[in-house]
Amino acid sequence: MTDEIEVRVEGARKSDAGRGRARLPSAVQEQLGVLSGDPVIIDGDRLTVAKVWPGDGDRVIRIDADTRASVGANIGDTVQIRAGTVEDAADVTLQPADDRADPDPPTDAVTRELVDGLVREGKQLRVSGHGAYVVTETDPTGSVRITDDTAVAVEPELAAPGTTGDGGEAPTGAAYEDIGGLDEELELVREMIELPLSEPELFARLGIEPPKGVLLYGPPGTGKTLIARAVANEVDAHFETISGPEIVSKYKGESEQQLRDAFDRASANAPAILFVDEIDSIAGARDEDADMENRVVAQLLTLMDGLETREEVIVIGATNRVDAIDPALRRGGRFDREIEIGVPDEAGRREILSVHTREMPLDEAVDLDALAARTHGFVGADLATLAREAGMAALRRESGDEPVVEPGDFETALAGVEPSAMREYVVESPTTTFTDVGGLAETKARLREAVEWPLAYGPLFEETNTEPRRRDRGSDPRAVRPGPPDRSGDRLSR
Repeated sequence: MTDEIEVRVEGARKSDAGRGRARLPSAVQEQLGVLSGDPVIIDGDRLTVAKVWPGDGDRVIRIDADTRASVGANIGDTVQIRAGTVEDAADVTLQPADDRADPDPPTDAVTRELVDGLVREGKQLRVSGHGAYVVTETDPTGSVRITDDTAVAVEPELAAPGTTGDGGEAPTGAAYEDIGGLDEELELVREMIELPLSEPELFARLGIEPPKGVLLYGPPGTGKTLIARAVANEVDAHFETISGPEIVSKYKGESEQQLRDAFDRASANAPAILFVDEIDSIAGARDEDADMENRVVAQLLTLMDGLETREEVIVIGATNRVDAIDPALRRGGRFDREIEIGVPDEAGRREILSVHTREMPLDEAVDLDALAARTHGFVGADLATLAREAGMAALRRESGDEPVVEPGDFETALAGVEPSAMREYVVESPTTTFTDVGGLAETKARLREAVEWPLAYGPLFEETNTEPRRRDRGSDPRAVRPGPPDRSGDRLSR
């Protein structure tokens, strides 16, 4: 058994957000001599405590954003962990972690949610429906367990800046655990942004220039802005936002001045991320008739070329019209990588639904897997709206103190939420088969020969040097001849 082990910090699973869990591989648990449910002390810039849970990987610890803030570590950092002991807490005092938290939540509701949780002074935790809080005092001191008999008090004043190791920088309110269905895209963004901001000296050793910009493109509502905010929050970087339409001015030179001011603020607060939303509105392709647009694009090109490596500023652009952007911006040295943030598939929708419903009181009959299967074409914003509308339906149906969201509430919400991606395109694999079509045996046989066989037995046709049947009835090139309406033509095609 080892007293202390060094492990690498990784992000928590979506289902673990706000639960104070520390997932450890079984080999690490054996070395420490701990089991699932035991306390473990995490030592980074600060000390905190978490509950051991089964994990995977090699010498990694998976903890959520609140625990990372408590210990003062980011993803990729190394921390020391050791087995811990806890006493039952007599008193615990909390203060709001930021101005988004409820300064006066119901004490009994807070206590009920935190029962059996492990805390110590300085730990950040989250209370469903009320926000994030910091433990500012415990009795006894050290690591303690909250029980039914613990007196939990919430003071309305904000916790002192830096209490959880964030250095006082205002958080963006987003974490990696808040992003569902975009794990691969998020990994690409992190690779391009986190390393240049956190360890720029590595690029100097390799003799290469770190990337200056990343362009995120995809349909509206897929999470482009959320990814930028989460990355800024996780790397503890200053976050500066430029909304394209807001900087456009009728006065000559004013738009360019606002761009220069934004870049100056980012440089002064480095490391920083400068996020340009709707970049296509200010960086469209230049032409002879657009004087103001041409000047803004030229200014943006000059500013991005003028970013020095030592300034530690990364520019993130977001657009849903990537082809409208001036080609000069899309070359290396400006936006070094273009990452598509696409429409989530069924697994992605399931993950997004779990994120947006993790603090909702769901009835046991609610089947998120079935909802994910039924919401083809829904993007992240649509699924967030779906969850919100289901909650509103529950409030209208049950006005008590503790309403529960039931399957019928989601049915009501589905009737009023339209999938955004269906307005642009639809890609799906139909589940209809020939057994769903009654009769028409001769037509089915001709379709199999004309459509299925060439696709299924292409190599066999090539080997025998024969052509699959492409025509039907003499010289008619159509596989199915036209007929009266409602004769199952559409269903046969599916």
